[in-house]
Amino acid sequence: MKRGVLVPFCILSTADEPRLRARLLSPDFDSQNLATDNVSVIEGETATINCRVRNNDDSVIQLLNPNRQTIYFRDVRPLKDSRFQLVNFSDNELRVSLSNVSLSDEGRYVCQLYTDPPQEAYADITVLVPPGSPIIESREDVVSEGNETELTCISIGSKPAASIRWMKGEDDLTVEETYDRMFTVTSRVRFSVTKEDDGVPVDCIVDHPAVKDLLTQRHLEVLYKPEVKIVVTYPDGLTREGDNLDLTCIAEGKPHPHQINWLRVDEDVPPHAVVTGSDLYIENLNKSYNGTYRCVASNAVGEAYDDYVLYVYDSRAGEGAPQKIDHAVIGGVVAVVMFAILCALIVLGRYFARHKGTYFTHEAKGADDAADADTAIINAEGGHNNTDEKKEYYI
Repeated sequence: MKRGVLVPFCILSTADEPRLRARLLSPDFDSQNLATDNVSVIEGETATINCRVRNNDDSVIQLLNPNRQTIYFRDVRPLKDSRFQLVNFSDNELRVSLSNVSLSDEGRYVCQLYTDPPQEAYADITVLVPPGSPIIESREDVVSEGNETELTCISIGSKPAASIRWMKGEDDLTVEETYDRMFTVTSRVRFSVTKEDDGVPVDCIVDHPAVKDLLTQRHLEVLYKPEVKIVVTYPDGLTREGDNLDLTCIAEGKPHPHQINWLRVDEDVPPHAVVTGSDLYIENLNKSYNGTYRCVASNAVGEAYDDYVLYVYDSRAGEGAPQKIDHAVIGGVVAVVMFAILCALIVLGRYFARHKGTYFTHEAKGADDAADADTAIINAEGGHNNTDEKKEYYI
């Protein structure tokens, strides 16, 4: 049995017609404005529809669902769906909430105002379905350097379809994306790897309006051939006749080198040379041992080597050589001494310039108070008659 929809109606008498005509022509009638907003909501959460009226003149507000069924007529809910609840009702607003939203609730809802003609405003509800955790699949778990690897990231069950980004370490990767009708996104990325990529994280990042920071990660495992380096353990300086020689071969790779060999390029290794693991030891050197000694390391990926060129000097080579003079140190000392001398000359010069020609005499002491010139000469201390008592001071 179909459920009916209650539609209000009224019968106007001839006497009501002038009053209705006056209301339709009034300035306030045209100023009524019905408005609402679109709503985006995550599946399972609550959506709120808000019908707003400006300058309502007691016109009736109602809310209809996408099937044009009345959800609320004023503050009355004819639709028997308890998920719809009245949040607020007034002459200027009808606000209704819808809880536990599902995909079937998506569509266009109608705010309707009973005027003549009726006014309608539309609220589109969009239901967002967040994607599940992305899954990364790889063509192979381990890849050798120089080869290409392929990774696939799958994001299932989102609405709208999610977008996928890839990052290798701090670098963005170019991707290929495919979509299907169930909003499952599959993204593939291909790139060549080097030994520097070993242990580097590769991120599949899912962007969707319903979630943030959704990603999954896989670390690359790259196999690479050994890196080889020869280190001279002894001697520290020149290799002379009669000395011993001790070389160490350092080899690192993935997997770890399973074999390390020593050889002498184009010649045989001296018969009394001793090879112990990665070390080569030769005692009592002579010039017949001159040549290139090579350390070769190998693993499942490949092999690599490093060379050491041996040249045996005379037993007295390097002895009695003149010691090197550090000219920089000597120059620094000379500069400091010259600067000190220059400073001393400047100080002495200023001292003599300040005191040059300064002296005092007492010849005319007392002459300033004499009444005339004769009296001044008589009163002058040590006048012409006392020249033996004249004193001068010179500084």
